[in-house]
Amino acid sequence: MPLSITFIQLSHIQLPTKRLKSHPVKHIQQIADSIQAFGFNDPIAVDEAGEIVEGVGRYLAAQRLGLETLPVIRLSHLSEAQKKAYRIAHNKIASNTGFDLAALRSEFEALCQLDESLLSLTGFERIELDDLLKLRELPELAPELTESLSESKTVNCPHCGGLVHV
Repeated sequence: MPLSITFIQLSHIQLPTKRLKSHPVKHIQQIADSIQAFGFNDPIAVDEAGEIVEGVGRYLAAQRLGLETLPVIRLSHLSEAQKKAYRIAHNKIASNTGFDLAALRSEFEALCQLDESLLSLTGFERIELDDLLKLRELPELAPELTESLSESKTVNCPHCGGLVHV
């Protein structure tokens, strides 16, 4: 079944009765800032009744921004069980991977050359950016990290605790 994006009134979208992820105010603001800077480029998925299957954070950010209509895709082809499984999978699978630090560092370096003001919209904290960009300048500070760039493994970021692919 092909999916299509439609725009519906925010008031016609319902929050799910159970939210699987927490959305602290800081996170919602990051999403809102991203929407303001780049547009609403990731539609919310709703079921046939207008209940959010995935996209609660984007919905809350849209509320914060005072948006009246939102882009949505309707997932009317999913059973109740499939909606529950997809809601879990959508939120978990994305967190099962990390970043290729060499590629990420390269992108940040290019972004610094093009428009450094956009760094704040990437979701990375300043300390994370500083540490990542320092690796190019002072590799002797993290020899095991720079050595492991050629290997493939996932470690926890010492600053945010998130998984990082190195």
